[in-house]
Amino acid sequence: MNKTVSIVVTVVLVVSIGIVFLGASKSKNYTATDGVAKNVEIKDGIQYITINAKAGYSPRMSTAKAGIPTKLIVRTNGTYDCSASLVIRSLGFQKILAQTGEEVIDLGTPQVGQPLQGLCGMGMYNFRVNFES
Repeated sequence: MNKTVSIVVTVVLVVSIGIVFLGASKSKNYTATDGVAKNVEIKDGIQYITINAKAGYSPRMSTAKAGIPTKLIVRTNGTYDCSASLVIRSLGFQKILAQTGEEVIDLGTPQVGQPLQGLCGMGMYNFRVNFES
C-alpha cells in the first residue's frame, strides 16, 4: 500500500509542477488564438521590433522579415533588475538602459539566417529575433 501511495503522490506532484511551469511561461505579448508575438511592425519602410525589459525580456522569441531596414526598440518601465544592462554582442552594443524609457537601436538590414541575440549583463535573461524572408 505504501508503494502505491508513493507513486500516486509522485505523479500528482510532477503534473502539478508541469502545470505551474507551463502557465508561468506564457507571455502577455502573445495572442490566445495564434501564439505569435505581435511586437513587429513596418512603418514607412522601416521595421520596428519592440522588446520589453523588466524581470527579463518579453517576448523572448520574435520573428521579423529580413532584407529591410530594422530598428529594435527596448522599452523599460521601472526596470531595476539586470535586464536594464543590455548586451548585444553581434552589434558590439552594451549599455545600462534608463529605468523608464525607450532605447532605439539601429540593426541595419538584417539577413536571413542571422538571428539577433540579446542578453542581460549577467547572462540570466535573453531574447532572440529570427529573420526570415
